[in-house]
Amino acid sequence: MTEIELIVDFYKDTERQGPGSSFETIKALNFININKDHKLKIADIGCGSGAQTITLAQNLEGQIIAIDLFPEFLDKLNSRSEELGFQERIKTIEKSMEDLPFDNDEFDIIWSEGAIYNMGFEAGIKKWKNYLKSSGYLVVSEITWTTNSRPKEIEEYWNNEYPEIDTASSKIRILEENGYTTVGYFVLSENSWIDNYYKPMEKRFSAFLEKHNNSEMAKNFVEFGKEEIRKYQKYKDYYSYGFYIAKKL
Repeated sequence: MTEIELIVDFYKDTERQGPGSSFETIKALNFININKDHKLKIADIGCGSGAQTITLAQNLEGQIIAIDLFPEFLDKLNSRSEELGFQERIKTIEKSMEDLPFDNDEFDIIWSEGAIYNMGFEAGIKKWKNYLKSSGYLVVSEITWTTNSRPKEIEEYWNNEYPEIDTASSKIRILEENGYTTVGYFVLSENSWIDNYYKPMEKRFSAFLEKHNNSEMAKNFVEFGKEEIRKYQKYKDYYSYGFYIAKKL
């Protein structure tokens, strides 16, 4: 089993593959000045198992195209979608976010929670803008410094993990330089990290290790997760996911 396969195996049965909540998905949606009763076309890029996809379907009319690289996550989303009667409105595509099969000006809304880092914030917003209709909306959550200075340990950690981490003002400037106007911004709550993401992770660690016979790779994965949790608990005043809601000019 490869490292990627191990990670997918851990997360495939979780509700979320990153911090977030239905409340904050709806909060971001409320910044969008669009008739939500119209038949909209929405792309959810890097959807994972689709917690936010379902929330969007519950609060918008129209069709949602949910894209992820891993079929295991899409299978979970398809099952959940069918249970709730959304199978005609949510369509899934197994595809890399860097190689999307869409036309220019195709979507009213492009959504991506905690996933744009896979191709990089600036590269993502530039590429995806082509798929948005004029005056369409881009909504992404992105790891963000919440202070202008921070302790060396956490700065070095995140600069190593994701060099594009920056303050909200810098992210908003990048959006504005690339043909968007920002209409909303807020920071994910601590509850979205602890209760919705880290606590469910911790509950799965023991069974996951047992399933994989305490292999070195599995133990390293669990230790990395525990260290990530420790860092968040220690340094949560300095970073979070920022939700950016922007309109294509």
